[in-house]
Amino acid sequence: MTDSSEQRNHRSTASYTRGATVTRYATDRTGLAAGVERGRDALSRTLASIAHGWRTVDATVSPAGWLLAAAAAAGVATALMWGWAEGAIVATGALLLLLVCVPFLLGSHTYDVSLELERERVVAGADVKAQLEVRNHGSRVSLPSVLDIPVGDGLVEAHVPLLRASASHSETLTVSAAHRGIISVGPMTIGRGDPLGILRRDHTWPGTQTIFVHPATTTIPSTSAGLIRDLEGQVTRTIVDSDLSFHAIRDYMPGDSRRHVHWKSTAKTGTLMVRQYEETRRSRIAVVLDLDSTRYGSDEEFEMAVSVAASLGSQAVRDGRELIVSASAPLAEHEVGKVHSLQTLPTLSARALLDAMSDLSSSPFAMPLERVASMTLQEAPELSLVFIATGSQRGWADLRKAAAAFPADIQVMAVRADVGAEPSLRTARELRVATVGMLHDLGHLLLRASV
Repeated sequence: MTDSSEQRNHRSTASYTRGATVTRYATDRTGLAAGVERGRDALSRTLASIAHGWRTVDATVSPAGWLLAAAAAAGVATALMWGWAEGAIVATGALLLLLVCVPFLLGSHTYDVSLELERERVVAGADVKAQLEVRNHGSRVSLPSVLDIPVGDGLVEAHVPLLRASASHSETLTVSAAHRGIISVGPMTIGRGDPLGILRRDHTWPGTQTIFVHPATTTIPSTSAGLIRDLEGQVTRTIVDSDLSFHAIRDYMPGDSRRHVHWKSTAKTGTLMVRQYEETRRSRIAVVLDLDSTRYGSDEEFEMAVSVAASLGSQAVRDGRELIVSASAPLAEHEVGKVHSLQTLPTLSARALLDAMSDLSSSPFAMPLERVASMTLQEAPELSLVFIATGSQRGWADLRKAAAAFPADIQVMAVRADVGAEPSLRTARELRVATVGMLHDLGHLLLRASV
């Protein structure tokens, strides 16, 4: 066999094992095949360079600049094709204007830019102070410029004056956090361009900071008062086959565990007898937030319901209770009735819970409340107390359906947000419904309900 055939048939194998084995075969290529491969690589690099250059030009030239370029092209075409002197004048003027703007792009900003937020977590309605520091670390004077800082959906402009070498500029900015949500700050961009806004070159400092705007909360009674008293669990009337609180002895039935056989009673009666226990249920609380926007009379009403859920949840966390906070997961319109998805919020700390509640939003496509309630019970079956935070448009029939999803020995209390309404507390069989017109009404109603 010749050397060339040996070279063509030579192959090397490399194997990688990350759950599966992938084998790669590499064959040396010579002659025409190698030339074609090199040509493809060169073409690919050329196209990539052209694409990069086009993106740079597109980012530099403003719509007004493209209009000037189009005017110049049209003027040249009319002057050459029909000999119009006006076309030549238009083309010359447009080209001169573009050339005059080019020097404004020369040079570069030698800035060190930092933005330090006073706080990263605030309550809705507060403001956040931010300290901006710009330093010219170059050896030349830096001309005045404008620093663009994206804040949420808006843009804050900071005017940077002329800075000599090693000089710095400090400025205090105010970020408004009027509404609950998550505000992204950055990345910051500074531009160099002509006064007419025809050409512009931007320099961006990567990095984004986040401000969590928490819902407002109110002080409420500790969940240690009233219904839930025992951190280690409370005895219920539910009879189970295995627990700590002894209840009675009954006859053995097929399927009973031999571990629960009461041998002393078995010896006396001559038949197998087993122990029964009263279920000891831990003090576990659920807070269910209704995200159906059609059940709220206004956005303000929904915000109050979120604040109610946040107040109940954060107090339970501070009391050391086992807690689950649930709501419908975001659904698309075509998923309504077909997809059932529950989201549970983190409850390791009050801060983690409030961070998650900053990002909640209502939707007309949320799951039905009774479905959210039943899925909450599946997620946390050993509940003692359930709160449902909803709006004024949620009727009693819907609330009864949601309450019926929980066993009768679980206390259920619905809190309806109705801005400006008189606070009230009503009880109907298995359900208690509190109506709050203002957030601070919640604490008084919980005391009346002995929750």
